[in-house]
Amino acid sequence: MLFTMIVGLYTSRLVLEILGVEDYGIYSVVGGIVSLFLFLSSTMASVTQRFFSISLVQNDLEKLKRTFSVNWFIYGTIAVIAFVLLETVGLWFVNEHLKAPAERFESVRWLYHFSVLTFIATIFTTPFMAIIIAHEDMKIYAYVSIADVLLKLAVLYLLMYLPWDKLELYGMLIFAVSVINTVIYTVICVRKYSECQFRKFYWDKSILCETLSFTGWSLFGQVTTVMRNQAVTILLNQVFNPVVVAARAIAMNVTSQINLFSNNFNVGLYPPIIKAYAAPDSKRMFSLIFMGSKMTFFMMWVFALPLFLEMDVILHVWLKNPPPEAVLFTQLALVEALITSISLPITTAARAPGRMKTYELTLGSIQIAIFFVSWLVLELETAAYSVFIVAATANLIMFVVRLIFVNTLIGLPLKSFFVKVAFPIFAMVLLSAIPSFAVHLFMPKGLLFTTTSVVLSAMFAIISMYFVGINKLEREKVRGIIVSKINRLF
Repeated sequence: MLFTMIVGLYTSRLVLEILGVEDYGIYSVVGGIVSLFLFLSSTMASVTQRFFSISLVQNDLEKLKRTFSVNWFIYGTIAVIAFVLLETVGLWFVNEHLKAPAERFESVRWLYHFSVLTFIATIFTTPFMAIIIAHEDMKIYAYVSIADVLLKLAVLYLLMYLPWDKLELYGMLIFAVSVINTVIYTVICVRKYSECQFRKFYWDKSILCETLSFTGWSLFGQVTTVMRNQAVTILLNQVFNPVVVAARAIAMNVTSQINLFSNNFNVGLYPPIIKAYAAPDSKRMFSLIFMGSKMTFFMMWVFALPLFLEMDVILHVWLKNPPPEAVLFTQLALVEALITSISLPITTAARAPGRMKTYELTLGSIQIAIFFVSWLVLELETAAYSVFIVAATANLIMFVVRLIFVNTLIGLPLKSFFVKVAFPIFAMVLLSAIPSFAVHLFMPKGLLFTTTSVVLSAMFAIISMYFVGINKLEREKVRGIIVSKINRLF
């Protein structure tokens, strides 16, 4: 995760440097239009993981094969629907409503077509990724993730030397990386897992109906998630110039790299939470939720605190000439991401029982409201950063709503959550933020002092996490892991 984050941040810098601010903003908007359909594969990924995890607990190979065949049929259908919609409705929107310099429009169209093909390749990668995660083979997932970021870095070096339009070439090469990823995941799964096979198709109407029933409301939730993120980017494109869009893209890029820690950690948590529910083992499930929520936030905080304090210097060192709004946008995006991070294990737990209707309708309505409230505040001629404040406020509301729902669905004890999760997080934030802000305020300006401030604030976060954030038993486990790693090395 650390490796992919560092390479990912370096890659973002190179993309901005090679494409330029204007083309980078265009790429973000075009990618945003395609990403509006990302909910299709994202929804099916969580659905596939859930049904595979439950089948693995039941140790039923025949059911696993039927689940794979039915899901593969659904993914194929999704790919066809997505391709048709993107090459008709999506292309019409690009041609008629996308704001871009006239001389760049041909390149924009080529970029859009390559982005569509990249998305289709991603759809076919998703079921295999979900199967690997359900089996909890996280080493494979880690290795392929490393290969992915290295390939994307190689793409940028090719971009510097190949004589072609940079925007078109970048889209084409990213598509090639997606195809390679799909091939890697397919080969690994077909060779490693007996349920992943194409020799015989196992049809099961009951699995199809159950999957589609679960998918329907999950789909609504994912649509609203994409709408809140990508639709707001397109909204900014309509109101402001591409430089403002590029600043938002940088902010979202930084937070997405930091989010790697929380998301990948929760990728590992998803199967055991589902399996604990299916077992059933409430004590283990609640323990995983408490530990997951707390540790997800801690991992985010270690990186978010120094970044938030020294964002101005870090962005100028990293990007050389970032757009003017990038610093504030990124700081606000970090606040939004921190609030979301606590909710990730709770979201998994809410989906375990499969009763999604009221949960997804309520949270989806809040997410849809983010877009319309953002639209309203921009119509009132407020600053562009107001969309981040709207999103952060909505995240806080959704966190409380999720807690209430999970308490109703699986009986999660709210008092225990506040005692074991909320209070340690609050104490840790307070004890690490105060000395970090003091160092930031009184430290002289300069790269050396900024580096010192970053290191000290990260240390304050880790120390407060160890002594205040985790309990005695967790501290003993951490010490055991560290000693074990040191003994292995030496």
